[in-house]
Amino acid sequence: SSSESISVPMIPLGLKETKELDLLVPLKDFISEHYGEDGVLFEKEIKEFMELRQAMRTPSRNEAGLELLMEYYNQLYFLDSRFFPPSRSLGVFFHWYDSLTGVPSHQRALAFEKGSVLFNIGALHTQIGARQDRASLPGLNQAIDAFQKAAGAFNYLKENFSNAPSLDMSAPSLNMLVRLMVAQVQECVFEKMTLLRTQHDFLSRLQLAQEAARVEYVYSLVHQTMTQAHVKDYVPFSWTTMVHVKSEHFKALSHYFAAIALCDCPAASDAELPEQEKAFIQFHVTMPDGPSIRVLLQDPEERRKLGKAHLKKAIMKHEEAMRIHGLCKILRKMDILQEVLSFAHKRSLSKYSEIDHEEDFFETGDAPDIHPKTLQKPEIKSPNFSQVKVTDLFHRLGPLSVFSAKNKWYPARRVHLMRGENGFGFTLRGDSPVLIAGVIPGGCAAEAGLKEGDYIISVNGKDCRWSKHAEVVQLLKSTGEEGVHLGVITLQGSEGPKAVEKKAAAMSSSSGLQKSNKENSRKSLMNSKSASTLLVWSKKSKRSKKSTYGVPFTTVGDNEAMY
Repeated sequence: SSSESISVPMIPLGLKETKELDLLVPLKDFISEHYGEDGVLFEKEIKEFMELRQAMRTPSRNEAGLELLMEYYNQLYFLDSRFFPPSRSLGVFFHWYDSLTGVPSHQRALAFEKGSVLFNIGALHTQIGARQDRASLPGLNQAIDAFQKAAGAFNYLKENFSNAPSLDMSAPSLNMLVRLMVAQVQECVFEKMTLLRTQHDFLSRLQLAQEAARVEYVYSLVHQTMTQAHVKDYVPFSWTTMVHVKSEHFKALSHYFAAIALCDCPAASDAELPEQEKAFIQFHVTMPDGPSIRVLLQDPEERRKLGKAHLKKAIMKHEEAMRIHGLCKILRKMDILQEVLSFAHKRSLSKYSEIDHEEDFFETGDAPDIHPKTLQKPEIKSPNFSQVKVTDLFHRLGPLSVFSAKNKWYPARRVHLMRGENGFGFTLRGDSPVLIAGVIPGGCAAEAGLKEGDYIISVNGKDCRWSKHAEVVQLLKSTGEEGVHLGVITLQGSEGPKAVEKKAAAMSSSSGLQKSNKENSRKSLMNSKSASTLLVWSKKSKRSKKSTYGVPFTTVGDNEAMY
């Protein structure tokens, strides 16, 4: 029938809105003060970041919009590492409005910005899911995928973000949103089964009844969550009503399909009986009154009696769904929902009058509920941040392993070195940036004031922060009689061999997958394996895992060379 293919509306979420943000002055000041660079030289990068944020405020409702939000979210990882030290605030407020109430909130923590963008990734998935044409199989599969990804985004936010200042990102709200998305996936799965159903045999109709019961079950869970204390006054009445209506509607459908299976399919033959009996034993929540299942399945009159009881219950539930629907002004304006409910109601009524005999003197019993069961369990798909690759807009500041907001270093020193009989008298290690791992006492490097743990940032005026080991060695080897000018920096707290070794150990321990700790509890990389809050991709350590810094100079490590 035409009305069976009409899709019941789904619930999409509106995006959180945010105010414009001017980061030009705060970031320029931080670059000058923390990195010792001229902030004006980074205006282009700062403006590029602000343009990305501006575009992210109004993403298009499609895959490109999702990519834009992901790109900005990934870029926040670099912003956090470069400009948000654990000990102080940048003095910038992030303003966001609640998705459901429009109430404004603001925080200095970048975590609030990250969380809000993640919320919008979830909300955008809900809008994409709600827009699909669910009368076709590709549309249904896309809707399922979108709602599963929305559930994943809200779930990730709930697990990695706490103390949000706005209600839409509180744990009870996110819990409700995850459940709502799962229910919408389950509804799409039911629609998919209806669409793919080529057989109209007894078993496939039982299956459809159980799928409908499963949808009813998940929507009743959502309804419970929506009527809890912390959520009840916050969720729109139209949402709560819609979820309640759907729960009653699908309960009615489960009883309708049970009746159809019993009344429209021929009684079981001896060959079909074992398989049908096995399916029917697990079909009801409690066993129906009356004869044994074997007798029931082979006796058309007993099947009609139980079918009639299921239809009676279906009609009651249809009427309840229509009654609840009528209580909400917004839903009353939804013609599609009205049409679907009244079509299903009429269909059950006409089936009832078709199987109702005038000479029926038995009291129609109370049919037991149908056991919920699904062939496709919804998946909660976590966001895949690595699918959108981004490059650090501020990479000119140098490799993050050294040049980050949490590290402090002494002002850069310029050192003039002459090559002695035994070379320059130091050992080098690693790359981007290259580290002075050892200084020979009495050698040229020691006399020039170079220390273990110094990083080489320039050779003869050429920036070497990103240079590989071999490139720096080549530059050193090509120096003539006039010697070489090195630019070096020393990290505060990293002086001396032991500290260098400790840093290398910390560096290597930070490699691999870094799962974020709860939001807002930033710890430094030195004593924690978490390099970022609310981010879960891996940031591989640039350092080699072998720490041979403290060894005497007679044995130089395999990846360490003396010059």
